[in-house]
Amino acid sequence: MNIPANLLYTHEHEWVLIEGNIATVGITDYAQDQLGELVYVEVDTVGETLERNDIFGTVEAVKTTSDLFLPLAGKILEFNSALDEKDGDNPTLVNEDPYGEGWIVKIELADPADHSGLLTAEAYGELIS
Repeated sequence: MNIPANLLYTHEHEWVLIEGNIATVGITDYAQDQLGELVYVEVDTVGETLERNDIFGTVEAVKTTSDLFLPLAGKILEFNSALDEKDGDNPTLVNEDPYGEGWIVKIELADPADHSGLLTAEAYGELIS
């Protein structure tokens, strides 16, 4: 299972890349593997300010739908247009490249210094093993 060391992780299987006050968020390789082929990614919270653990969207696979939980409080700035049915409509990018082209949202962090509750790659590896 691919668990990049430069990212932080949640117990709900999202990953976070923090760059200054902007964070990119997606689901982990483990999560996409467990879900199977994704057929739809929905995020209708762009422009909204949400709290940590609020639901910001959903991913739908052939057999199930899962909520996406915001790992840190902030404002949803952008939804990956390649995943959006209005633009690229290619949700399988999450399966093919979960840590790259398959990112889901970018957020402006309410408190860029607050990483509490997030897991290191090592801790996340222990969680899923």
